[in-house]
Amino acid sequence: MAAVWEGLGGDPALLSRVSTVVREGALEARLPVRELARACVGACALAAAELAARRAGLAEVPEVRVDDGAVATAFVSERHLLIDGRAPVNFAPVSRFWRTADGWVRTHANYPHHRARLLGALGLADDATVEDVAALLAERSALEVEETVYGAGGLAVALRTAKEWAAHEQAIAVAERPLIERERMDSARARVLAPLDGGPLLPAAGVRVLDLTRVIAGPVATRTLALLGADVLRVDAPQLPEDPDAHADTGFGKRSTTLDLATDRRTFEELLAAADVVVTGYRPGALDRFGLSPEALAERRPGLIVAQLSAWGAYGPWRERRGFDSVVQVATGIAATEGSPERPGALPAQALDHGTGYLLAAAVLRALTEQSEQGYGRFVRMALARTAAWLTDGIERGAAGDATYDRPDSWLAGTDSGIGHLRYALPPVSFTGGPADWARPPGPWGTDTARWA
Repeated sequence: MAAVWEGLGGDPALLSRVSTVVREGALEARLPVRELARACVGACALAAAELAARRAGLAEVPEVRVDDGAVATAFVSERHLLIDGRAPVNFAPVSRFWRTADGWVRTHANYPHHRARLLGALGLADDATVEDVAALLAERSALEVEETVYGAGGLAVALRTAKEWAAHEQAIAVAERPLIERERMDSARARVLAPLDGGPLLPAAGVRVLDLTRVIAGPVATRTLALLGADVLRVDAPQLPEDPDAHADTGFGKRSTTLDLATDRRTFEELLAAADVVVTGYRPGALDRFGLSPEALAERRPGLIVAQLSAWGAYGPWRERRGFDSVVQVATGIAATEGSPERPGALPAQALDHGTGYLLAAAVLRALTEQSEQGYGRFVRMALARTAAWLTDGIERGAAGDATYDRPDSWLAGTDSGIGHLRYALPPVSFTGGPADWARPPGPWGTDTARWA
C-alpha cells in the first residue's frame, strides 16, 4: 500500500493509521489479488479519513481498518447481489472463452449492440447460437478474430502470455505511465467546502459529482464517493440503456438521470457549472465531440477535478479500443497465468475493475484535500491495463493470515428499494467515525431529475 499512497501524493507518516485483518481464503489466486484489493481499499479509506480530519478540524487522522473479509466480499459485489431473491446474470452466453484454430479468444457481448457487432463481424445471424459461434471460431486464428471483431466495433481479444503482452506496443506504452496519473489543470481557486459538523464523518459531503461512467470500475468509484457523502448524479445517454442489474449493484447512494448531449446541452452545462468533480469512463476521445475532454471541461468550469478511466489507457495503438476487465485479463497474460495448458483462467473477481474503481475514488479524495490546501483544478487518470501491469509485476504476496474468510454473509446486508428488496455487499471502506453503509439504495435507472440535490 505504501507505493500506492506515494503515487497518490499522500504523506507517508499517515500509513501508521492503517491496520489490516488478514484472512486466508480471501480472493485466492496465483497472482497477489488479495494484496492488490487490500491496497486499493486501504488507500481509498486513508484518503477519506485524511480529508475528513481536515474538514472536521481533527487533531489527527482517524484510524483506518482494512478487513480482507469486507474487501473480498465487496470485490465480487455483483455476485452477491440479489434482487427480490433473484441472482443477476453477470455474463451473456456469448461472453466467454472460445477455442480458435491456434489458441483462444475471449469475447464480451453483454450489451445488445456489442453482441450485434460481434455476430455481424463473424458473418452470423442475430439468432446464432453458442454452437454456431464455436464452430466458426474454431476455424480461424485468434489474432484474425481479434482484428475482425474490433474492426466492426465489437470486443474479442486473443489470449496472450505475460511475455507476449510485454512485447506488445500497447503494453510498452502502458508501462511508461504511472499507475495513477495526476496533473494540475488550471490556477483557479476551487469551491471552499464547509467544515464537517456533527454526525458521521462524511469527507465528501457537499461535493457534487457528475458520473459519466458505465459497467463496474467507474461506477464503483462514484458509488464510493456517494458513500462518503458526495451528491453523485449519474448521467447516461437515453439511447444506451444500462443493464438494470449492473445499475442495481453500483447505484447505491446515487441518483440516475438521462441526457442526450447532442440535443440537451443546456441542462448539462447547468449541471457542469455547479459541479466539483466529473468522472468519465468511456474510451479516450469518445466524449470529446461533446466538449467533455479534460481541457474543455476545465476551461468551462475552472477549479474542476476531472477523473478519467479507460480499459487500455489514453496512449498507445489501442487507446481508442473498447475494453472490459475480462478481456484486459486475456490480453495482459493474466488469463494464461491463472489458467492451465488446457484452458485459460480468470481472477477470482473482476479485480481490475474494482481495484481501479477504489483507486480512482482515492485519487479524487486526495485531489480534494490538495485543493483545500492549494486550490487549482486537477486531473487524474487510470487504466485497467495499467492496473493489470501492477498486479502482474508490482505487488509482493503478503504473509499468511491469522483469520479465515469463510463467512461472506458477515459483510452482506439487505434493504428495500424502488427496484425491489436487495441483498448487497457492504462497503469495505472503513475508518473511525465514518459511514458504515450508503444513505440510500439505488432507484430505477434514469428516472431522477437532472439537477443537483
